[in-house]
Amino acid sequence: MKNIIKNISRVCLIMAGTAVLLSGCSEDFLATDPLSFYEPGATFSTESGLRAAMGICDRHLKLYYACDHNEMLPMGTELMFSDLCVAANTDKARMLCNIANDLTPNSDQSTQNYLDRSNSICFFWDEGWIGVRHANTIIKYAPGVEGLDPTIRDAYIGRAYFHRAFRYMALMMQFGEVPLVATLIDTPKQNYYSIKRDALLTMLMKDMEWAVEHVPEQQDMNEIGMVNKGACRVLLTKIYLAIGEYTKAKEQCDILIDQSQYKLVKGEEFGTFNDGGEPLTWPITRNVIWDMHRAENKLISSNTEWIMGMPNRGSDQESFVKMLTMRIFYPFFFNSGLTDPDGKQGLQNYKRNDSKYDAEYDYMRALGRGISTWRNSYWYTHSLWYVNGKEDKGDLRHSSETGNWMRMEDLKYNNRESQYYGQNLRLYSDNGDLLCSDTIRRWYDVPHYKMYLDDPVNDANVSGSDGNRGATTGGNADWYLYRLAEVYLLRAEAKFYINPSDATIADDVNEIRKRAHCDELYKAGSVTIGDIMNERARELYFEEWRNCELTRVSLCLARSGRPDEWGNMYSLETFDKQQGTDEEGGSYWYQRVNHYNIYNKGVVNVTASNNSLNYTIDKKNIYWPIPEKAITANSKGQLHQNFGYDGYDANVKMWETWEEAVADEATN
Repeated sequence: MKNIIKNISRVCLIMAGTAVLLSGCSEDFLATDPLSFYEPGATFSTESGLRAAMGICDRHLKLYYACDHNEMLPMGTELMFSDLCVAANTDKARMLCNIANDLTPNSDQSTQNYLDRSNSICFFWDEGWIGVRHANTIIKYAPGVEGLDPTIRDAYIGRAYFHRAFRYMALMMQFGEVPLVATLIDTPKQNYYSIKRDALLTMLMKDMEWAVEHVPEQQDMNEIGMVNKGACRVLLTKIYLAIGEYTKAKEQCDILIDQSQYKLVKGEEFGTFNDGGEPLTWPITRNVIWDMHRAENKLISSNTEWIMGMPNRGSDQESFVKMLTMRIFYPFFFNSGLTDPDGKQGLQNYKRNDSKYDAEYDYMRALGRGISTWRNSYWYTHSLWYVNGKEDKGDLRHSSETGNWMRMEDLKYNNRESQYYGQNLRLYSDNGDLLCSDTIRRWYDVPHYKMYLDDPVNDANVSGSDGNRGATTGGNADWYLYRLAEVYLLRAEAKFYINPSDATIADDVNEIRKRAHCDELYKAGSVTIGDIMNERARELYFEEWRNCELTRVSLCLARSGRPDEWGNMYSLETFDKQQGTDEEGGSYWYQRVNHYNIYNKGVVNVTASNNSLNYTIDKKNIYWPIPEKAITANSKGQLHQNFGYDGYDANVKMWETWEEAVADEATN
């Protein structure tokens, strides 16, 4: 029985020594850190110290999915800068919807627990540098641990390379060209310069090629949750794609698909069946898609598909963090904003010891208590599921018949005072009156099979308040970082850049579709990059970093000279240096966000908040601005601000090679 790592968060206390400028979003980013008086050389002189540091690296991976504050998950910000989601918490005055005008280097994006904050941009900036710092700690001290077997030592270094490269890939795709911090320094450094994108990619490629050689396969490890060789191959594949080494990217995918222990999970049933909380309310017809996305099945030995996962189940709150998916991503339908045709509140939260309770309509247990910080785009919930011009009704990932997919009209009025009790919810009355005060926040579909997480502690609380019974917000849950389905789609992408007419591109995409019982398959020789990205959206919702992936593919299209699905061609020199909200030009990222999401379509009226919302996004927003606080703190150097934002200067010095940046860092 393999042991799931329990990461020790208090080790963060002894991590010190990176530049103060990199904490640019924090309110106290210039404060003296008394914890720096710890002696890291002693702490990390043993393997137990390295293990603790590695545990922190692993733990911080899942914080991207499961952390921030109690009304937010960081990955929601990744989704709203894509074709899949938009901000939906319409009661917040600072909701980031008018992105084109409101996102600036001086935007107040504090990482503090402010309940009026509606995005995690600064969280990603800070977490990126935290991860780099922890990885650099291991890289620096592992060679000096006496008596450590060289094979084990090299595995530590290889895993640290993975963590550092993972963070840098995210920082590059979110914030553009950033500084290189490749070591630990003894005193704060305030003279950083940014590094050219390809120079940093070259260093990451070198590091990850080394990691692939020295990190063991999962089958040769005793722990679940640590970086393994398969995960290194996936990350190296993405780096190869970003830098234009398409054949090498395909070779890594070939190894994972054809020469490794990984296989797609198929069949009708898999692992342990989870009935979905209250089967009388929301019945689940057991199927492979539902089963493979249950927390209790993700990292079991019979699941041959996961390449790397993030263990996150149990009661040790130092190691496990709550996944608030049911709080953050489900509609806000439990109040008077959603009514029956007579104006009575449509859905009620009856406690199980209430005489009005009916288990057939217990939506608290089945669907949680959503507040809709983000909502899914109409394209994601509807248009995406058409293939070859037809709605694919067989696709289990979009199946309301099995219970995998939640549609509002499938819910039923459960207010005992309503004459419509037991009837399906309606958006309009017979005379056309809208029965929902805020359709942005209260009426949309949810991929229930992905987002449902049971909560045994709250579920046992029969008489608790709304926030302390049933599924409510979600629970502790293991999560996928990489699985083989993504590798098939990465291989299809690599083949597209090599030869768009390659008939086997369709084979790779269809392998995923067949597992989902799709009726419509792609035809050989006709698959576009849009088809591949559409399949990623269907298969990898809330697993992939959607904004980052769209940006990476934008780079790949510009570098490869291949057209997108509309026939657009992109230039490496200009794809990320355009501005405006019109339909023409920009990057592939912009074209997809503008085509498929609500952005730049005009003003949206929101009755609930008595205001109108303008959802906009700009071509320049392919990258988020470097926080002004970080630029200011770097008082003896100059960071490169991204095109279109205040402070941009094309002539700012940047390092042309990673070797130059490392050499400068050594001089402090």
